Amino acid sequence: MALSIALIEPRIPPNTGSIARLCAATDSTLHLIEPLGFGLDDVELRRAGLDYWPDVDIWIHPDWRAFRSAVSRERCLYFSTHGTRSYLDAPWKANSVLVFGNETLGMPERIREQHPDRLFRIPMTPSVRSLNVATAVAIVTYEAIRRLGSSLEDGASIR
Repeated sequence: MALSIALIEPRIPPNTGSIARLCAATDSTLHLIEPLGFGLDDVELRRAGLDYWPDVDIWIHPDWRAFRSAVSRERCLYFSTHGTRSYLDAPWKANSVLVFGNETLGMPERIREQHPDRLFRIPMTPSVRSLNVATAVAIVTYEAIRRLGSSLEDGASIR
């Protein structure tokens, strides 16, 4: 399986560090789309990722266009509170790229408008605006793994 996670202009170092650790745990590739709200040597980023950084396949893209040049549209699934369909309905594929907006602005409107058929949300009560991005990435990543019938290295199925 070759799932990838893409973060558009992430702002909060501990969130990105936690997502990097999730990528190490699930053997997923991490795409960071600049500008970032921190440096890659940020102490909080490194602390949240613990000592798993060598295990993370990380790609840094200077902007959205560079990311789009590197990754085909057909692989991308977008996740936003503005989606109308549940993430459970996403068309999961082994090479899917799970794309998330940043902590302050979410998924850019231009992307939501261009890809409404590939835009999904995590259902939640109306009184909550959004989940922490690291939490949302974990929910969606493990659902993709479960739906694809994948297992972790120790052979234990996630189903």
